[in-house]
Amino acid sequence: MDEPEPWWTGAVVYQVYPRSFADGNGDGIGDLAGLRRRLDHIADLGVDVVWLSPVYRSPQADNGYDISDYEDIDPLFGTLDEFDALLVEVHRHGMKLVMDLVVNHSSDQHPWFQAAKLSRTCPKHDWYIWRDPVDGHEPNEWRAAFGGPAWSWDPGTGQYYLHMFTPQQPDLNWDNADMRDAVYTMMNHWLDRGVDGFRMDVINHIAKDPAALADGSAAYVMQPRIHDHLQEMHERVFAGRDALLTVGEMPGVTVEDAVLFTDPERHELDMVFQFEHVGLDHGPTSKFDNEPFDLVALKASLARWQTGLADTGWNSLYLANHDQPRPVSRFGAAAVAAAHGFRADPFDLRYESATLLATVLHLHRGTPYLYQGDEIGMVNAGFTAIDEYRDVESLNWFRGAVGRGMPVDDALQALAVRSRDNARTPMPWDDATPAGGFSDVEPWIGMGQGWPRVTVASDRAAGDRSVYEHHRRLIALRHDSRTVRVGDFTLLEADHAALWAFTRSLEDAAEPGLVVVANLSSSRMTLPDAVAERLGRCVLGNLGVPAPDDARSLQPWEARVHEDLG
Repeated sequence: MDEPEPWWTGAVVYQVYPRSFADGNGDGIGDLAGLRRRLDHIADLGVDVVWLSPVYRSPQADNGYDISDYEDIDPLFGTLDEFDALLVEVHRHGMKLVMDLVVNHSSDQHPWFQAAKLSRTCPKHDWYIWRDPVDGHEPNEWRAAFGGPAWSWDPGTGQYYLHMFTPQQPDLNWDNADMRDAVYTMMNHWLDRGVDGFRMDVINHIAKDPAALADGSAAYVMQPRIHDHLQEMHERVFAGRDALLTVGEMPGVTVEDAVLFTDPERHELDMVFQFEHVGLDHGPTSKFDNEPFDLVALKASLARWQTGLADTGWNSLYLANHDQPRPVSRFGAAAVAAAHGFRADPFDLRYESATLLATVLHLHRGTPYLYQGDEIGMVNAGFTAIDEYRDVESLNWFRGAVGRGMPVDDALQALAVRSRDNARTPMPWDDATPAGGFSDVEPWIGMGQGWPRVTVASDRAAGDRSVYEHHRRLIALRHDSRTVRVGDFTLLEADHAALWAFTRSLEDAAEPGLVVVANLSSSRMTLPDAVAERLGRCVLGNLGVPAPDDARSLQPWEARVHEDLG
């Protein structure tokens, strides 16, 4: 008898970026109390897991991804007691809680790093990565992800320390066994408290070769010891615990790498976040060098991962998170119009775009990740001045680009498309209060161009044009259908510039196969005969169930799921 599939094959994860979700104490910043009060909104979707972005104690140099105390909650977000109360409520709603874990680096305010700076002979000095100057400057040419050198000078020790992100985020030395012991102890502490797993930030960066002198990522992404570290982590932390979820964020990971990381026989991780599909519209020099949206390339990329992990391993499915622009603005009707040289209203076909993208994502094989606000079809922030931005990456890039001679308007346009702040504007709960129900005072960042037009209240009241309700139907379909959960994936019409079509099927034929068809254009589409002839009963559609005579065509930005006639 076959082993049952892991529980997470049928799960959907909802990511909460806490500072932008709901403000419970009236300081303009979202927190645990606000999240707890709004938890019904998440539970009503039917999701299985809440992924909570970092709420640990932090100086907030990178919005909490710089942790100064791994075992405490930052007062900005609340207290440990409030965290425990939230955990109880999440579990009471039948959901799991996964915490963000950032152990590639800590904050420079962490006691570990403060001790490391005291002396080269301090035991914790080796918990970080230090190098002597080379010819009076940095030991190599590595560049930090947010701009500038990846090395900062510490006059007290007379050495440089490594930071692949900001200088306030020194990288931990995973070659040090005592440091690894401390990390595993901390992770077990949270799991013993009742947490249900971890999303691990840039976890493939932890194995490094600082002796390398070449520029680029080759010496700090997926060095051979990464597998040793993750297998040790599994043995020391995850083994013997039931129903956990472990996912590793891995910039630069390949399909072949992902098979190794997620092969259950290797005892490393359940799944990884790969970046291939969200890098397709990045230019050759940086992610802010924007390229037009290319559906053929996007389909091919996701299909390659579907095929590559079909037999071993598992996919995570996402189009959005706290680091990515909003899908409606990036892949929807406005983006397609821009790719063809037209300027489009950012709200043009917003409902259709949001629900189509949700349909194709949820119908792939893997675990879908839904980012807060996408369930109501939020759009990019639409900021037009640099003082509206808060993200350290965006601010650093803007200063550098303008300093190199880029016109200010061009730099602002690049940020408007690509900045991480596009995903970080507050959740707009209603249109009746100045901060959209997010807070009683001015929020830490502007509400963005979507408010007051797009709100939770208005979307949930929109009936058959509710993005939220469409997500509920998609999540229920995954829960009900083994074909959706673990069926095989086959891409159809790979070279079609506007049609996204694929099948899902099971060998045992215990339930019918499915055909997904989606029209990513603003014109009515007649389906190719080879696709149209497969369409059986319509299971779900973002524009309803078509009349029999209309089933062979798709309205603009229509997506449907049909039983497959084969």
